[in-house]
Amino acid sequence: MISSASPRALGVARAALVAGIAATALAGCAGVGGNAPELPSANFVENREGPGEEYIIGPLDELQIFVWRNPELGGKVQVRPDGRITTPLITDMPAVGKTPTMLQQDIKLQLGQYINDPIVSVIVTSFNSTFSQQVRIVGATEKPASIPYRANMTVLDAMIAVGGLGEFAAGNKARLVRFDKGTGKQREYGLRLNDLIKRGDVKANVRLQPGDVIIIPESMF
Repeated sequence: MISSASPRALGVARAALVAGIAATALAGCAGVGGNAPELPSANFVENREGPGEEYIIGPLDELQIFVWRNPELGGKVQVRPDGRITTPLITDMPAVGKTPTMLQQDIKLQLGQYINDPIVSVIVTSFNSTFSQQVRIVGATEKPASIPYRANMTVLDAMIAVGGLGEFAAGNKARLVRFDKGTGKQREYGLRLNDLIKRGDVKANVRLQPGDVIIIPESMF
């Protein structure tokens, strides 16, 4: 009886040990990054659309420059890969990293050497946004991508754009990496993508900002 029962007892003990290890591992995974703060919830449906942050000019953007009463000093121009533009009377002016308003003020200052109180307008006619104007989604998603940021964009919008979570995604362990302009450092926030996409938890939807990066890990089990 002892010899026939021992293998069975050993098998039961072994199964219990494996189950205990698995439970411990799952508990450990659930706690990874648990201290990461979460962002405030965003509405699923906006009552009304509002303006976003002003656009930052990037390389290869196309601009239309108007100089009132002096049309020959304006025209269409493309930002070069080195981030500069050249127009009549202005050579190699830095444009990347500026808003259209900032650039028109710089052009106005330069043209003021030749004409009295120029009135300048700058319009971005073709957008080839830099990373600072995009939202990037990487990791366990159907199609990782960089997508152009638009005003009032939320995590739900971004996940729809990339086809949702991958089969093995650990959505509730996802992280949002954001550059904090106030401190000059990156900050990480926790996301609950499983709750948002699979359970429809409206509180798990958060607003995005230009330059955000969403990282979605894969589940170990």
